[in-house]
Amino acid sequence: MASVLIVDAANVVGARPDGWWKDRAGAARRLHEQLLVADVPQDVVVLVLEGGAKGGVRPGRDAHVRTVHAPKDGDATIVAEAKAAAERGDRVTVVTADRALDARVAGVGASTLRPTWLLDLL
Repeated sequence: MASVLIVDAANVVGARPDGWWKDRAGAARRLHEQLLVADVPQDVVVLVLEGGAKGGVRPGRDAHVRTVHAPKDGDATIVAEAKAAAERGDRVTVVTADRALDARVAGVGASTLRPTWLLDLL
């Protein structure tokens, strides 16, 4: 059984008012780079990107970070990723401050942590 951290990139990037809205792709790239070297307790990190942020990081795996491009909204992709991991028997944690998403991923067996938890590790 692996432990999986699924990152709601839009929510995490949005938690830091550093001008990310001017360059969503650049903000996604910076988050990806930080995740590659971060000391997170999970075995695998899944970074979910949506909209303009998808231009910052190609989909696929880089070391322990797998980047997923949401075809529409990020929330549906995050729930699908959490459900698939939980069905494999993995321990799943989603990083988001979105209360509605929090409830949806709890319904598929995932726990949640707030963006500040992750930002403090980066």
